[in-house]
Amino acid sequence: MNLGARSSDDPAQPLRSDAERNRARVLAAARTVFRRDGLNASMTSVAREAGVGIATLFRRFPTKEDLVAAVFADRMDAYVDAVGVALDDPDPWRGLAGFIETACAMQAADYGFADVLTMTFPTAKELEGCRDQAYEGVVQLIDRAKAAGRLREDFSPEDLVLVHMVTAGVVNATGDSAPDAWKRVVALMLQSFEAPARGPLPDPPEPRALYKAMLRASQACSASPEPGRKG
Repeated sequence: MNLGARSSDDPAQPLRSDAERNRARVLAAARTVFRRDGLNASMTSVAREAGVGIATLFRRFPTKEDLVAAVFADRMDAYVDAVGVALDDPDPWRGLAGFIETACAMQAADYGFADVLTMTFPTAKELEGCRDQAYEGVVQLIDRAKAAGRLREDFSPEDLVLVHMVTAGVVNATGDSAPDAWKRVVALMLQSFEAPARGPLPDPPEPRALYKAMLRASQACSASPEPGRKG
């Protein structure tokens, strides 16, 4: 399943120093707001945090997807790097389990990134390219763990997307009240993935259906009303 690092929001010409400062201020504010509130946070709240007008924000980032791609480029790079670390582990099961734990910890540390891993952004080509690269590595991790007899045979790559959806739900539901609850959920899931399986699983969702669910989530996020925006 092709589920992909950065949008091309940079202009062809270098920014003036004041425009560059505004862009940096917007990105820093967006990181703060999305980390705290997730991707449902409005562009208006980002502009307010940055101390710039909403028109300034939309001039630099015409869509929310553009802003999300710019903010989370480094996080997606780190996600890809985590797959590489896992593939370098000589123990296939430890590599896969370690990757899942690392990825879920990244979600728990940043509500925005928790959401990014459950959505897809078709116009953010570099971001989606990173996702595809990570996906290809994850397929290798899964195949290696199965060949070693440590991962149940009916585990599929789509199950990892479900893991991210579950983790995002737990992180968003528990918040600061039970900040480590996700660790127990991930441990429970990992134990259920190990071979030998204790029973059969229902069929996984079709890749296309799962992609549509991720796309619908990102579209709903981008379509949230933006009070104060004109035109």
